Formats: sequence, C-alpha cells, structure tokens
Amino acid sequence: MLDHNALAPPVHEHITDAIKTPSLIRLAPNTVLVRFETLKVYAALGAVRHLVDTGALRPGQTVVDSSSGIYALALAMACHRYGLRCHIVASTTVNDTMRAQLEILGVTVDQMPLSDDLRLDQNRRVARVRELLALHPDMHWMRQYHDPVHQLGYAELADLLLRALPGEPLTVVGSVGTGASSGGLTRALREHDPLTRLVGVQPFGSVTFGSERFTDPDAIIAGIGSAIHFDNVHHQLYDRIHWLDFQHAMAATIDLMREHAVFAGLSTGAAHLAAKWEAERDPLRTHVVIGADTGHRYTERVFTRHREALDPALLDPVEIGSLDELTPPWAAIDWARRPHGPAVLTQERPHERRKDPVP
Repeated sequence: MLDHNALAPPVHEHITDAIKTPSLIRLAPNTVLVRFETLKVYAALGAVRHLVDTGALRPGQTVVDSSSGIYALALAMACHRYGLRCHIVASTTVNDTMRAQLEILGVTVDQMPLSDDLRLDQNRRVARVRELLALHPDMHWMRQYHDPVHQLGYAELADLLLRALPGEPLTVVGSVGTGASSGGLTRALREHDPLTRLVGVQPFGSVTFGSERFTDPDAIIAGIGSAIHFDNVHHQLYDRIHWLDFQHAMAATIDLMREHAVFAGLSTGAAHLAAKWEAERDPLRTHVVIGADTGHRYTERVFTRHREALDPALLDPVEIGSLDELTPPWAAIDWARRPHGPAVLTQERPHERRKDPVP
C-alpha cells in the first residue's frame, strides 16, 4: 500500500527553500546537469543565516554588496526572509526585469552607467560600496567575492548530490566566478571522497586564471570570469581549467536547449561544453555540470541568435601545458591543484608537468 504522506510535496515557509533545490537532469550516461533557478541562493542563504546566528547581523540592519545579477536577487530574498534591509550596487549588465524584482523586494539599487569595460564596471562598483560604507558605517558589506562565509551553504548541495549519486566518483564542472560555489561544493564533497575532481570554466580576458592579456569582442561572460582578483577563488582546488570565448559558450548554450530542452544561462552552456569533452575522456566518472541560472537574461544576446550558433560537434579545445601557450577560442589545461602566481604554469613544458595532483 502506498504511503501518501511520504509522497506529499513539502509546503515551504519561504520561497528561498523552494528555489534553492535544483533539478537533476541526466544529459549522458556519465553526465548530470544540476540546474538552478538561481544557484546563489545557497551562497546568500548560508551566509546570511550564519551572520544572523552569530550576531554579526541584527534584524533591520542593512547589508550592501556589488553584483552582476543573480547574487543580487538571491541576497534580496535572503534579506526578505531574515528581516534585513538590502542595498545593491548593480553592474551595468543588470537588466530591467532583474532591477524591477529587486525594487519590489525593497532593495535600494545603485546601477553603474553603461560600459563594455568589465574592469571599469567592477572597479566602479567597489568604489561605490566604499562610499556607502563611509556614509553609513552601520552597513554590513557582504563581500561575496572575498568572504568565505559564502561557501557555507554549499555543504547542503553536496549532501544532496551524495544522496542522488551514491558511491559514484564525481567530477564537478562549473564556472569559476567568485569561487564560492565551486570551492564550497568541492570542499564538502572531498570530505567524503578526496579524489573528487573539479573542472573550472573561464572566459578569455579574466584575471582569475591568467588570461587577462586577451579580449573577447563580446565581453567577459558574467558569472564565469573577473577583471579583479577574488579571495574566494582557491586555485589549488582545481584539477582542470577550460577557457572559452563567447561564440563557443553560445553554441553550447543553444545545444543544451536543442538537445535536452534545457533553457539555461551562458555559464551553464560553457560548463556543458567543457563537461562533454571531459566526460568522453573519463567515462568512468560522473560529471556534474553546475547550471547556475535560467536563460532569461540571455534571450536577446544568445537565444534569438540561435541560427548563428556554431555546431558544438565540430569544436575541440587546444590542450596546453603552459599559460604561455594559451590561445582562443577554446583551450584546456591540467591545472593539477596548483596555487596561482606569476611563475605558475608560465615556463613549464608539457613533458615537465606533474602527473599527480598537489595535495
């Protein structure tokens, strides 16, 4: 006899509980997409809950941070849940739909002027946050790029994956971004299996893994790379790194929709392309693709241009052994859990690379 109570869906007390849980979709025998409405609910909820529980934040206090979009909405919802005020210094990439949602939630929004220069946009945002803190010392700066408190919430996601994919050796494939999601998730998974692998995805032009000498005509992909250094990126966690240009990320994003009916953002498409390459070469591991958000904010820039998209089946990366060899449009390297610095991976030749990950 069926236990109808066991089959009953939960009734959530707040929207954040409902949207933080991802959908798990098998894309291939050894590839699973973890698709979110907005991944950063885990980061924002985990951070805010910890700060409230430890007394670092009190009800009614204002939190402030800089964001290019999905973190802003996640933080706004976390503040709504915990009775906090929220002030967002928004990137030029935040569209009218996102801004309207933030304003309805009571968020004060400072949006940067139009700019194609991501470094300028990020520097302007940080400067504005500092101005606000000088004017309002009681504001709490969340520092999503630097404060490790944003990694705490991903332990819950790790538990979910371990229950859904019990006993399977995992390779996490996702955009590097702030480093909080990939870092927090991988650390939690490695507590159960130290051999869990991490593949990071970067755009050309990002300083995070040394591609800042390049420029992408279609700009750095928000949520994957950065024009400034982030303390939450711990380079020694990563086994492999892929760099992709906009056209390759767009091709894979359209392919994900065409082949699997999954409407997802550009960073998800980029991770999907990297995961397909990795999964074909490591068939005994389950590759977990992080799908950070839906495709809504990429409608005009990506999806309406679907007829222009390249055929992913014809795309291959150049395997490199040194950052000196890095070249667009798609390159990949065995990062081998090394730290990052001026001398790292700049002079080595492929035959000199370590075969084993650095602990």
